Amino acid sequence: MIEFDKFSLMTFKYTLRLLTPCSLAAFSCLFAAGCDQKSNKPVGQGGSAGGAVVSVEAVIIQSQPIQNKIYATGTFLANEEVELRSEISGRITKVLFEEGRRVNKGELMLKINDRELTAQLKRKTLEEKLASDEESRKRNLFEIHAISQEEYDKALSALRMIQAEKEVIESQLAKTEITAPFDGVVGLRYVSEGGYVTPNMLAATMQDIDPMKVEFSVPEKYARLVKNGLAVVVRIGESEDEYRGAVYAIESKIDPGTRTIKARAQIPNSNGLLIPGSFARVEITLQDLPNAIVIPAEAIIPEMTGNKVFVCRNGKAASVPVEIGIRTERNVQITEGLVPNDTLILTGLLQLTEGKAVRFKEPADQ
Repeated sequence: MIEFDKFSLMTFKYTLRLLTPCSLAAFSCLFAAGCDQKSNKPVGQGGSAGGAVVSVEAVIIQSQPIQNKIYATGTFLANEEVELRSEISGRITKVLFEEGRRVNKGELMLKINDRELTAQLKRKTLEEKLASDEESRKRNLFEIHAISQEEYDKALSALRMIQAEKEVIESQLAKTEITAPFDGVVGLRYVSEGGYVTPNMLAATMQDIDPMKVEFSVPEKYARLVKNGLAVVVRIGESEDEYRGAVYAIESKIDPGTRTIKARAQIPNSNGLLIPGSFARVEITLQDLPNAIVIPAEAIIPEMTGNKVFVCRNGKAASVPVEIGIRTERNVQITEGLVPNDTLILTGLLQLTEGKAVRFKEPADQ
């Protein structure tokens, strides 16, 4: 037994106060070593070093499904959207739609005064009939060689000229009507019957909202994984209600400003709950692997040259280098290094070395 006089003991206590925690630990090790040497016991015999068995928790690896998901924000868009504007200026004679009501494709929605154009069309119709009769008589005379080719060509040209002028009036007349370009819902109305409208004035908006579109952007590194048909789950704002759809279109280039690529997905909206312009939270499933090696993230030990894990083989720990694939919130996919039925060590990793003896203990309740 080591003996200390009173002065040495006071000096020893004062020295301990000056030591940092790290220095104190080193000092303790040296002191213990000295005690072992004094008692002639070699280090490792009957202690916790070298040949001690480490108690660990472990799990047998089995294949399981895993999904590679990313999350993005986006905006809901109407399937089709159009601003209803008149192609010509004129007085509105009829407004035939109601705000917020569904309309069918081709349905008349707005009528502009067309009396002058209608009168011009009637006159051209009469001129066309006279020119047609004249062309018919000249053709009969030409067939019996009673008139020259030149006289018949003049009559035919006059008829065709009148027909062309008639088509121009008909096209102008068609512009006095605004019809629904597709089945959809009309928004707010900005004109009234009796008012004067010009091509610059917005009459109303119209949207086709079933299905809906959601536009979102994903980081450049996932660009090659985003393909048509990828499943998406969409939530509106802070709501947890889920709407499922699939990607149908992808931008052809990456935005150099944000280093992202845009994509669009279609979402069914038969109940009309989705509104264009709403904020969307998008969950995209990039990969769906049915048989993957998946382990808890805490079992991985990072190193300078990569990552490794410890497995149990014949009652001893063995380190195995691994390659990492998909990461989730708690788990990691292993693409190389492990196979099903390997016994993966989960705890006591800091005490393990190659060939260290291990024994299994019951895992603590979660």
